[in-house]
Amino acid sequence: MAKQKIVIKVSIMDNPKFRSKAMKIAVGISGVESAAIGGDNKDQIEVIGEVDPYKLAKQLRKRFCRAELVSVGPVEKKEEKKKEEAVVPCSCPLPYYGYPPPPPPPIPMCVTYPCQEPSPCSIM
Repeated sequence: MAKQKIVIKVSIMDNPKFRSKAMKIAVGISGVESAAIGGDNKDQIEVIGEVDPYKLAKQLRKRFCRAELVSVGPVEKKEEKKKEEAVVPCSCPLPYYGYPPPPPPPIPMCVTYPCQEPSPCSIM
């Protein structure tokens, strides 16, 4: 069985207590993925899932006597458009903590001395 959207109109849903009981019945059936109350007078239950519409209507009729199957159809897939945000590097100045930054490390230098021939030091 494929996933489908079922809309059932329950006539005595003017009381919030009855709405809550109708939702408990709808959600209690296996295969229900989501259930919501809809309609102009909030007298409809919209159920999405792999559910037998006959079973759902029968369970609601047991409790509320009048449950009318309004529509059964495939689930409409919502296309979510992902927004691609450009990554912009931060141009904020570096934080200043009250003291100056350390100086850069010194650059090593090589010093060469000219070779003196003959050497003034002699080891025997």
